[in-house]
Amino acid sequence: MGLARADAPAGEHDERAGRTVPAALHRAAPALLAYAGARLLGIAVLAIWAAMAGKSWHQLLSARWDSLWYSRIAEEGYGHTLRLPDGSVHSDLAFFPLLPWLERLISALTPLDAADAGLAVSWVSSLFAAWGIFAVGDRLHGRRVGTALVVLWAVLPVGIVQSMAYSESLFTALAAWGVYALLTGRWVWAGSLAALAGLTRPVGAAVVAAVWLTAAAALLPGGRWRGAWRPERRRMLLGVALAPLGWLGYVAWVGARTGSVTGYLRVQEGWRNGFDGGVAFARFVGGLLAGPAFPAGLGLLIGVAALLRLFVECVRRREPLPLLVYAGAVLALALTAKGYFGSKPRLLIPAFPVLLPIAAALARLPAVRAALVLGAVGLGSALYGAFWLNGTGPP
Repeated sequence: MGLARADAPAGEHDERAGRTVPAALHRAAPALLAYAGARLLGIAVLAIWAAMAGKSWHQLLSARWDSLWYSRIAEEGYGHTLRLPDGSVHSDLAFFPLLPWLERLISALTPLDAADAGLAVSWVSSLFAAWGIFAVGDRLHGRRVGTALVVLWAVLPVGIVQSMAYSESLFTALAAWGVYALLTGRWVWAGSLAALAGLTRPVGAAVVAAVWLTAAAALLPGGRWRGAWRPERRRMLLGVALAPLGWLGYVAWVGARTGSVTGYLRVQEGWRNGFDGGVAFARFVGGLLAGPAFPAGLGLLIGVAALLRLFVECVRRREPLPLLVYAGAVLALALTAKGYFGSKPRLLIPAFPVLLPIAAALARLPAVRAALVLGAVGLGSALYGAFWLNGTGPP
């Protein structure tokens, strides 16, 4: 499993990597238009549903759950703590800083308040995420697969989160382009994007892992960069050094602020979050299977099994190492975390590489049939997203 597919025509990857930005954007335009259409459908259905329920679609997207925490950080800085009757201590230190930094910057430069600035960041970065996902799929398997991959990502059951003032879209944009930089040998870009991803979400560690393990594989005997001349080797080592700075920098800052090396872990414990190898999640599913919520438990089991099966299929198809490391780390971090289990579907949104086998299958269908399938799934996603946000929604 190298940095690029070994069966690609000679020179094809270099030609794709060397496209100008306008040419690359022109090639991605159909995928981006399809993505924008799917997201606009989701927002339109949400607006209709919210109006019927007497709610504001704008508030549902910009001023509930985590988006309120991000806005508060943007407006007031860190330092807010909420103590709940059950003993939980919710500190805003649990939220990584890049999104609120951008919200503060945009609200300072424009008439937008922090909440609307968060929406603007999410909507713009979701398009960049879609472009990055297309670039990865196109480079590995061609334009049709890249387009199908983007639309599949758009019509995930909880795809509406991509349009919320949350950090998933921003993170996925940084991660997708970071992986693409690895695939094209742009080590400094890969390390810089990994550092920014590490300032966005805890799962930024997955991008760091992709950079580090790809570099390690490249330096092994027989690796692509084993005999590289010095300037190329230096760029790779610089990318490796840059990659963890965002994640480590924020965790270290929280540690200094709380007076404990394990300060960030303690903050997560206050939210009843953390990692236990999936024990708590297994107990949760087991409790559902043993009670009247058996169908929900069975659905969760099927969903987890499907995700793992897709990842195994990516391994079997010998997808490049950066994608496998990144996707595997995202899956592992999401599935082994304890806490509010209703948030797991949105925590899995950045794991776009596992959709590659489905995208490849769709690309083999006649264009009209593939469009009908994706259109039907998109409508279902829009309806589910509206139902979800008008109900319990994401935490």
